[in-house]
Amino acid sequence: MDLFQIGFLTIRLLDILDIILVAYLLYRLYNLLKGGVAINIIFGILLIYIFYWLFQHVFHMQMLGTIFGQFIGVGFIALIIVFQQEVRRFLILLGSNTFTGTTTFGKQFINWNRGEEKEENLTIAPVLNACKHLSKTNTGALIILAKSTELRFYTNTGDILDADISKRLIESIFSKNSPLHDGAIIISHNKIKAARCVLPVSENQELPPTLGMRHRAAIGITEQTDAIAIVVSEQTGEIALAKDGQINLNISIEELERTLQNEL
Repeated sequence: MDLFQIGFLTIRLLDILDIILVAYLLYRLYNLLKGGVAINIIFGILLIYIFYWLFQHVFHMQMLGTIFGQFIGVGFIALIIVFQQEVRRFLILLGSNTFTGTTTFGKQFINWNRGEEKEENLTIAPVLNACKHLSKTNTGALIILAKSTELRFYTNTGDILDADISKRLIESIFSKNSPLHDGAIIISHNKIKAARCVLPVSENQELPPTLGMRHRAAIGITEQTDAIAIVVSEQTGEIALAKDGQINLNISIEELERTLQNEL
């Protein structure tokens, strides 16, 4: 349906919708990349294209135009290689409720088609009680709560436990004298799957320099997966929660409980 016409240009309702959708996708892409080195790479690629267009079509400098044209020629393959982590994050967000704000349709359909019952919610009481005790004793901790995936790749980097969740077990793992305290524990399907797990560290350049490795690892795992990360600071005892690549510092147990209930 045509809305209006300006000279030879006809504007349709679908054209307006097309512009809005492209603008929204670019906005989400910018939010996904900002703060990291990827956004600088994007600007570098844009500069290469501008130089190519100027040398090739404006100044007609064939040699420089050819050199910059070689970069443009392998553009799509180069983007996949350079931005493999960002592409992974985008696909995870696209397939999870963090991108659209709704529950994943595909997962609902598969569960309905198989006739499976609703998955049991995570028991958060032991986690909350353990965080409260760890905070009071200034015991550093990094707890990862899996959502749509079991994080098996990261689980395999640590020591497999596959134990029931309990306050005492979490406290004993992060005790300073425990050989398992260095690293993260991963909780999935109401089980502590593994301890002493190694997580990816965020490359976000906008993070405050005061954040330690636990906080950066918490942000890193939530950048690449839809998991939730809880951090207890060893210096201050403050509790922080990270999700979707963002971190909330110095939250209360009540705030932590509300967030976990909403997310899990």
